[in-house]
Amino acid sequence: MMAPPRGMPGGYGQQPGIILLREGTDTSQGKAQLISNINACGAVVDAVRSTLGPRGMDKLMYDGTKVTISNDGATIMKLLDIVHPAARVLAEISMSQDSEVGDGTTSVVLLAGEMLKQVKPFVEDGLHPQTIARGVRKAVGLISKRLPGGAGG
Repeated sequence: MMAPPRGMPGGYGQQPGIILLREGTDTSQGKAQLISNINACGAVVDAVRSTLGPRGMDKLMYDGTKVTISNDGATIMKLLDIVHPAARVLAEISMSQDSEVGDGTTSVVLLAGEMLKQVKPFVEDGLHPQTIARGVRKAVGLISKRLPGGAGG
């Protein structure tokens, strides 16, 4: 009979891992964390919402050394110093849209933000995120069939 691996009592299970977090790291989980993520993304969306369209307003951005005035969503998203990980994803989809298409950066941020806003009540009611995602995928399928040039149109 072989001896159990060193450090494993009886050879079963694993030793608990050590996780190091920076001071001030938010360790919340579950529904509270999902709502926090949605709220952080909402703040980013609010920052660029008024720049959209032909009557889009300019934003004045000051980074400590220079001033930038722009109503371009891509420029604003690049200048924002976003530290929240979920909100940073919005900046990344904006940059991806800019590099792939060259336009629509504000629109993708607003669309993602609006989707999060619409699912927030379901999260607050305790609906499982996988159930929400399944419903969104089903809705996308139904919409794409109705749109001209879609899967069923």
